[in-house]
Amino acid sequence: MDRVMTMLTAFSLLIIGLVLYAVRRQHIRVEYSVSWLGAAIVLLIVSMRQDFVAWLARAMGIGYPPVAILMIVFFVFLFVAYRFSLRISSLKDANIALAQRLAIVEYRVRAISNEQETATR
Repeated sequence: MDRVMTMLTAFSLLIIGLVLYAVRRQHIRVEYSVSWLGAAIVLLIVSMRQDFVAWLARAMGIGYPPVAILMIVFFVFLFVAYRFSLRISSLKDANIALAQRLAIVEYRVRAISNEQETATR
């Protein structure tokens, strides 16, 4: 179990480092990095607390604590994926509304242009 906890700690620190590097280089926006940093911090806390993992495994009825760790990792990243799905959905809706507004503006510009052409003839 110590090896799993060590690997989880290293993985958590790697995620934290990569996210902070990406924020610093402006490859990822700060509001998106919060989800990743939160997930990595949760995993780091779990990796530091073997007694919590053992308690959680007993509470879930799992005899082997590393399986509980895998479940925690799965649910944390499932939550992050859910948050990003919500964000992507709202961005898609905003994109559709923007395209519709642009189409209306183009229609009005063409209508004004056609009116000006007919007025100059």
